Amino acid sequence: MSATPAPLLEVTGLTRYFGGLAALDGVSFVVNRGEVVGLIGPNGSGKTTCLNVISGRLTPMAGEVRFEGQSITGRTPEAVCRAGIAGTFQLARIPDALDARDNVAVAAMYGRRRLDVGAARAEAERLLARVGFEGRLDAHGDALPYFDHKRIELARALACSPALLLLDEWLAGLNPTELDAGIDLVRSLSEEGVTIVMVEHVMHAIRSLCGHIVVLNAGRVIAAGTPEDALADENVMRVYLGESV
Repeated sequence: MSATPAPLLEVTGLTRYFGGLAALDGVSFVVNRGEVVGLIGPNGSGKTTCLNVISGRLTPMAGEVRFEGQSITGRTPEAVCRAGIAGTFQLARIPDALDARDNVAVAAMYGRRRLDVGAARAEAERLLARVGFEGRLDAHGDALPYFDHKRIELARALACSPALLLLDEWLAGLNPTELDAGIDLVRSLSEEGVTIVMVEHVMHAIRSLCGHIVVLNAGRVIAAGTPEDALADENVMRVYLGESV
């Protein structure tokens, strides 16, 4: 009998306070290779804080993050990126000083693969086409609509060649047509083997994409499992619907 593969990501007992407020209070979960895992919960439940700890932008006060069997707790964001984790921000941040191609090329130059300038720009063109942004490689952020900002940011994350992609509300704020295109794009990345953890409020996207979800409330995990099972949990229904169940 073959051994069960170790999880790609193991989050154990993460705790982080801001003043007297527990943003994370003993959060634990695992992510297996090839999964799309949804991290959901009401505003202020600790979702983005959790992603920021995993990515190295915040240091936990307790707990551990293990990636590919190695502890990455307390590493810098740059070190975490080079280990194989990259992602998007809750608000797309596309510097106007660089055009679309160079925004992505910088990530290819300084990320996991450390490509030279020519190779990085060629990779940027490929990835921009991959996310549906073509023909406007010299466009700057201030001249682009919101969904294009998100496409460029996703291409920039992919330029880091991540084994684990963290998406922080990447689908938020899109119109119905854009949302369908965004869901299809995330699904296609998963089908190519990219493991994804996504923070999302769009339940249609969670149900469509995620095989497993983790539900947070007030910094604690209150449910985990398939979307069908976890969203039917009594504690989750109370949090989202205020039902007396």
